[in-house]
Amino acid sequence: MSTKDTFSLCDKLGPAKIIQIFEPSRNLKGVLVVDNVAAGPSIGGLRMAPDVNVEECARLARAMTLKNAAAGLPHGGGKSVLIGDPKTDRKSKEELIRCFAHALRNETDYIFGPDMGTNEECMAWIKDEIGRSVGLPSEIGGIPLDVIGATGWGLFHAVNMAINFCDFKLDGARVAVQGFGAVGSHAARYLSRNGTILVAAADSSGTISDPKGLDIQALINLKKEGKSVIDAPFGNKTKPADIIDIECEIWIPAARPDVIHASNVSRLKAKLIPQGANIPFTKEAEEYLHTHGTLIIPDFIANAGGVICAAVEYRGEGQSAAMQTIEDKLKTNTHEVLKTAKEEQILPRDAAMQLATSRVKKAMNHKRYSIL
Repeated sequence: MSTKDTFSLCDKLGPAKIIQIFEPSRNLKGVLVVDNVAAGPSIGGLRMAPDVNVEECARLARAMTLKNAAAGLPHGGGKSVLIGDPKTDRKSKEELIRCFAHALRNETDYIFGPDMGTNEECMAWIKDEIGRSVGLPSEIGGIPLDVIGATGWGLFHAVNMAINFCDFKLDGARVAVQGFGAVGSHAARYLSRNGTILVAAADSSGTISDPKGLDIQALINLKKEGKSVIDAPFGNKTKPADIIDIECEIWIPAARPDVIHASNVSRLKAKLIPQGANIPFTKEAEEYLHTHGTLIIPDFIANAGGVICAAVEYRGEGQSAAMQTIEDKLKTNTHEVLKTAKEEQILPRDAAMQLATSRVKKAMNHKRYSIL
């Protein structure tokens, strides 16, 4: 991306900094975007994938600015992406991540966290390398957010609040999860404890479905073994994209950005969509669903559990404090956003943007060079 193109990503909120890392001798390519630090140092995950780029990183960093602001955290938003195969051998992955962290050792406005393709072990490598990461293993003082399912816990509470704005009950509601990983699997687990039925789950290898319900724990065990949901000895197995066609009350996107767009959004048959992934729908897709009566809880509201957990860890508190904080903030913010959207007849995302951007701008007004 050229300098001119890079500046096209900028607006009054940011990004404050875009850094591209390239070390050919180690085949290291990566990007850091620090979007906005008015409220404090940015927290955002390190994503590892073969096809990420500067624009996607900038969009994800902005989502973190909005997410942290909406959650009322003393942190700005940032994101880093490392171009590579997250399934590469452990030694090669560790070397790449350590080299990337070392290259960014002086960027103290950014705190690494886990994201797609990375986990708490990766954060331990970064902590050892530069001393600046969250989402650490419990053995070194962290709250293992993927183990306890912090983001899924938040999604559950967002859904539980959103039910008050829906025409169905949680008990007996059918759930489909697109991206049955650390976020999607825990969301399904927490929801099932309150009577929902997982009728479909998908990962990069395929979709498994059964209108009578799937064994969630069996699917979780398969994922722990490094297998796919379609390796289960039950259910109907089809292609990954077929998860879009599953009829259900609650459809949870928990994988990559822009999975639902203008050309496939009409296939969705759900009443409530809590966005477990960051920027999983295009703007056009959200507008279409809104006009067709589907309620969406925007990503930076619904999936804030992980970063809330990270912020609690960063200030030295424990797991019980994290889980309670997540519950309180997700309930409050979901209710406020959906109430505003209903009263003003606007998209939930627009209501969420009002909430988050007002908080960012107030924080920026306290900065020395504020122009807002």
